[in-house]
Amino acid sequence: MAHSKNRATDGKITYPPGVKEISDKISKEEMVRRLKMVVKTFMDMDQDSEEEKELYLNLALHLASDFFLKHPDKDVRLLVACCLADIFRIYAPEAPYTSPDKLKDIFMFITRQLKGLEDTKSAQFNRYFYLLENIAWVKSYNICFELEDSNEIFTQLYRTLFQVINNGHNQKVHMHMVDLMSSIVCEGDSVSQELLDTVLVNLVPAHKNLNKQAYDLAKALLKRTAQAIEPYITNFFNQVLMLGKTSVSDLSEHVFDLILELYNIDSHLLLSVLPQLEFKLKSNDNDERLQVVKLLAKMFGAKDSELASQNKPLWQCYLGRFNDIHVPVRLECVKFASHCLMNHPDLAKDLTEYLKVRSHDPEEAIRHDVIVSIVTASKKDLSLVNDQLLNFVRERTLDKRWRVRKEAMMGLAQIYKKYALQAEAGKEAAKQISWIKDKLLHIYYQNSIDDRLLVERIFAQYLVPHNLETTERMKCLYYLYATLDGNAVKALNEMWKCQNMLRHHVKDLLDLIKQPKSDSYSKAVFSKVMVITRNLPDPGKTQDFVKKLAQVLEEDEKIRKQLETLVSPSCSCKQAEVCVKEITKKLGSPKQPSNPFLEMVKFLLERIAPVHIDTESISALIKQVNKSIEGTADDEDEGVSTEQAIRAGLELLKVLSFTHPVSFHSAETFESLLGCLKMDDEKVAEAALQIFKNTGSKLEESFPHIKSVLLPVLQQKAKKGPPRQAKYAIHCIHAMFSNRDTHFAQIFEPLHKSLDTDNMEQLITPLTTLGHLAMLAPEQFAAPLKSLVANFIVKDLLMNDRIPGKKTTKLWVPDDEVSPETLAKIQGLKLMVRWLLGVKNNQSKSGNSTLRMLTAILSSDGDLTEQGKMGKPDMSRLRLAAGCAVLRLAQEPCYHEIITLEQYQLCALVINDECYQVRQAFAQKLQKGLCRLRLPLEYLAVFTLCAKDPVKERRAHARQCLVKNINLRREYLKQHAAVSEKLISLLPEYVVPYAIHLLVHDPDYVKVQDIEQLKDIKEALWFVLEILMAKNENNSHAFIRKMVENIKQTKDGQCPDDPKINEKLYTVCDVAMNIVISKSTTYSLESPKDPVLPARYFTQPDKPKAANVLGAVNKPLSATGKLQTKLSRMETISNASSNSNPSSPGRSKGRLDSADVDHSENEDISMKSPSETEKPSRGRKRGAAANQDDKGQESKPKRGRKKAANTSTDDAEDQWGEDSSMAEATLETEDEQNSPPKRGRRGRPPKSAASKDETSSKGRRGCKKTAPPADEENEEEQEEEEDDEDDAGSENMEVKPKGTQTRVAKSFLTFSLDVDRSLYMCLGLFHGFYLTHTICFSGGRSRAAAKQEEESEEEMDIAQQSEDEEDESMDSSPKSADKKVASISIYLSIYLE
Repeated sequence: MAHSKNRATDGKITYPPGVKEISDKISKEEMVRRLKMVVKTFMDMDQDSEEEKELYLNLALHLASDFFLKHPDKDVRLLVACCLADIFRIYAPEAPYTSPDKLKDIFMFITRQLKGLEDTKSAQFNRYFYLLENIAWVKSYNICFELEDSNEIFTQLYRTLFQVINNGHNQKVHMHMVDLMSSIVCEGDSVSQELLDTVLVNLVPAHKNLNKQAYDLAKALLKRTAQAIEPYITNFFNQVLMLGKTSVSDLSEHVFDLILELYNIDSHLLLSVLPQLEFKLKSNDNDERLQVVKLLAKMFGAKDSELASQNKPLWQCYLGRFNDIHVPVRLECVKFASHCLMNHPDLAKDLTEYLKVRSHDPEEAIRHDVIVSIVTASKKDLSLVNDQLLNFVRERTLDKRWRVRKEAMMGLAQIYKKYALQAEAGKEAAKQISWIKDKLLHIYYQNSIDDRLLVERIFAQYLVPHNLETTERMKCLYYLYATLDGNAVKALNEMWKCQNMLRHHVKDLLDLIKQPKSDSYSKAVFSKVMVITRNLPDPGKTQDFVKKLAQVLEEDEKIRKQLETLVSPSCSCKQAEVCVKEITKKLGSPKQPSNPFLEMVKFLLERIAPVHIDTESISALIKQVNKSIEGTADDEDEGVSTEQAIRAGLELLKVLSFTHPVSFHSAETFESLLGCLKMDDEKVAEAALQIFKNTGSKLEESFPHIKSVLLPVLQQKAKKGPPRQAKYAIHCIHAMFSNRDTHFAQIFEPLHKSLDTDNMEQLITPLTTLGHLAMLAPEQFAAPLKSLVANFIVKDLLMNDRIPGKKTTKLWVPDDEVSPETLAKIQGLKLMVRWLLGVKNNQSKSGNSTLRMLTAILSSDGDLTEQGKMGKPDMSRLRLAAGCAVLRLAQEPCYHEIITLEQYQLCALVINDECYQVRQAFAQKLQKGLCRLRLPLEYLAVFTLCAKDPVKERRAHARQCLVKNINLRREYLKQHAAVSEKLISLLPEYVVPYAIHLLVHDPDYVKVQDIEQLKDIKEALWFVLEILMAKNENNSHAFIRKMVENIKQTKDGQCPDDPKINEKLYTVCDVAMNIVISKSTTYSLESPKDPVLPARYFTQPDKPKAANVLGAVNKPLSATGKLQTKLSRMETISNASSNSNPSSPGRSKGRLDSADVDHSENEDISMKSPSETEKPSRGRKRGAAANQDDKGQESKPKRGRKKAANTSTDDAEDQWGEDSSMAEATLETEDEQNSPPKRGRRGRPPKSAASKDETSSKGRRGCKKTAPPADEENEEEQEEEEDDEDDAGSENMEVKPKGTQTRVAKSFLTFSLDVDRSLYMCLGLFHGFYLTHTICFSGGRSRAAAKQEEESEEEMDIAQQSEDEEDESMDSSPKSADKKVASISIYLSIYLE
């Protein structure tokens, strides 16, 4: 080597043979030619050629001169670079260049030449590739490790290679680049941050997307150098994550993206970094936690990731972020769940508990994404999710937000279609999610129209896809119906019913549009538009669209005809699809992609289009049922027994016969139904009869051959079939045949003559048949029916107990254990009722007699003869039958009018029967009549008595019934503005007087001021008032308050002269008033209308002002005039201390006429001994007595009904003109009012409702503000004068005193107020008396609280007293003055005592 250096110092350059001197004096082309020969020479040399190495040393040094390194021609530079690369190869391991600067220049020069690799189509690309291959193989750049500027050289090299790499390069280029760069990392002493950044920047998503090859190169490099580069990566993340030194690198802001990419490349690169992420998950910075959560979600959720199992502390820490306080963090965690479930099923158990909590998250978006995550995983593979996760989706179908509910419902529907209908995962999976169909249909019970429409859409698209071929579609529907639970079946039936109803509404609209225009036409169209609007989403916006549709139908005949075809009963499913497409195409507009009007029309068409059922479908369904009957169907494979499938199929046909009767009109269908009639299964034959009844209106003329076979079968069923089949057979004959009278006579005569009480079992069917004949043809059999009822039903059947009942303590037994005699008696009662319902008049007074008979059964606990032969279950059955019979008769106006108040009360008490099943069945019958708006409003008050029911479920059911009926009536009033004349029979608030009446006459309410009984009264009133007062619509609170005040001005209509009953009435009113005052803040406002009280239940009012309106039905009332306003203000002010408060004793006693309040009455009150006023001791004794009565309730179940039973029985026999053995058994009379409460059938006292009502001082003060200001008074006076201008009872006449008593002077009134306050403030005696009359009303206020309240009231009194002194003294009527005198006399007598 020393020799080489000596030669080099000579300065003489030796060129290869044939190569002349290369200098700047030659042309570029010649230089290139000579350099190529030099390149060839160096390329052929190897490291062992020592002589050649020494020979060409000066040439090597010459090629590294600036002349060549900075030559402008790229070809020259490339050839020089190739020479230099070979020189480094030949002279390795020591390069001939010793100057660090020269080495730097050379390697920077070579790096620049590598840019030529970018153009793969260049003619010189092979030389560039040779250059790369050479330096990579030799690892030439390793020489730079000793240079100070090595980092700059390496960084530039890396940048160049990452820049030039592209998809045109083959695998060799990629490999050499990796070899070149990896040698620098692996063999170097360190990796600078700048060099690391040059590699990592290619992993950042933005760069990655721009140059995928650079990303792959960096990925390959990192994989190759993972062990060597890991410490430097760790240091980088430590600096940024732990120390927060973001300035160390420009990539600091991409740190989480880099972690993800590095983890995906090689998890070993982050062995020391991952623990730092656990620290970051607990950061106080929301955004930082969110970034870490996003990162870890991708890392944990990656398909092949094992991070959760390898780093369990980090996994547990991550799961904790599901409960993060920051909403976006929780949302990100929930989104990650679906990937985790799909890629790592083993982690589902860990996720389940956290998803459960998040499924109840307060944020709608999070609950929504929980559903999306679970459903997404389920649709990929049902085995990925457990039942618990699916239950979370199930729960969210009832979410309060529509978006969440919709996602849950649609998700379940998609899962059901995939695994149940298409059976993609086998029978086990289908069985696992079999509950979905029931759950989805249950949602149809929701009130939201959006929910119901979505259920209809899901049914048509997922449960029974409408695009299936007819036979397949009907098979799907058949087995779906057979496997649904009871509630889902009802929901599906209701869905078809609602769609059919809307179809009829649209048909009615089309019929209206065809009529000539007029005022009535516009009103009728508007009314129908409103009805249709309520059946579509968002009625507020939809109304305008439906109006627009009506206009389009008027103008466009083509659309109208298409819609007529669609709603036609004979429309087929294929026709429906065509019509829907034509209508939407006609109404759509390409220029308007989002068309709300078109969306509304689509909703409407979805609901009314018959996409499932037509004649062809019914025929296919019948064939499917026949297959099951013949045993050729695959019922077992579908998971149902053959018997269950047949019954369900016929039940389905029965339902469809209501909604699509025309679709049944085919000989094949009727012949199949005939075959079902002859089957032994009673349910099958019964369903077939109902289908014939619903669809056979044209059978006689269209299918005479069917008629000739069917008629004998119907007659046979009517005579000797089971009772229900006999019933439907009669109705079939009535609906299907024109000469029905003849057929009825052929059935009636033999049955009438063959009635015999010796064989009770053979009596049930004839009585059923005769009962329905009596209802359908009462005129045809008028004479024999009257004789039948009088001689056979009443005398022979009901008045005799032939077979002693079984002695048992049970109150109820199953239907098959009920004695035939009891069943016959029940059918006898039904026959009487059906006969009356058929006659529909009471000219013969048969209705009165029947009602007396029914109430006699109720009064005698079901044992009409009182011989003690009947068993308790039989008595329960008869009580239920009698109560339901009264309800049936009450639905006919002619019989409702003759039901007495006592009979009404006895009927109401059935809902408190001692037998649970009686209460349950009676409540259901009551609810059914009320929902149909057939039963009068007073029967809604019966549910008030359910507050005493000892069973929680019964109380809950009664409350649901009240809510439903109240909402139903309110909605009906909104929809039918024209029924305002029937307001008293529809407005829910009018149930309050009837509820008060029932509670007043409740046999359990015996002692007027008994604390426990008053608590029961309060609980019962709140049971109904809570629902009524939930919404203060049209100031209904004031209306209720006014109604109760008006009742307190009257007497009981049933016992007007009974002071005890009237005292009960006023006490119950006081309780009601206290509830209204304590629960409402608007009760003191003016009532929107003056309430009208039912005349049968209450007498004429004490005040003359109400005389003209009591008992009228919604008679328009004038506004409150001057006299009325002043009177009410006077009462409000003077009653501040005693009288106005409905719970005050003065007001309670003041209910009597002024003539009744005399000195003797005052003396009677004042002579009470102090011991009598000590309420606590009396209350305890009474409680003990009540407890004793409760203990003895088993032996006293009859509740004081014997007197009524005796009377009713005698009357019934008188009416029918027959003697009876009942005359000998005279029942003892029992004083109902004075007897202790008998709770034998009422059950134990119910649980206490809410905590005691508290009347705050603020609420009481509100009562004083009822007097209107001066301006309002003037307006009201003016309105009163205008409205009452022609009224006979004018203001002036009303003011004149009609008695001889003197008016109360101003000072006297003031004295009354002062005496009231002084007594209340100073006397414990009066406080005790006050509590006696106001128990349960004050909510348990302390004496100090009451004192504070009275002081605040005194301030109000003083403020208003000066304003009203003159008016009070001028306008006070003698009657109110008498009440003042009575009140003051009472207080004075107590004071003196």
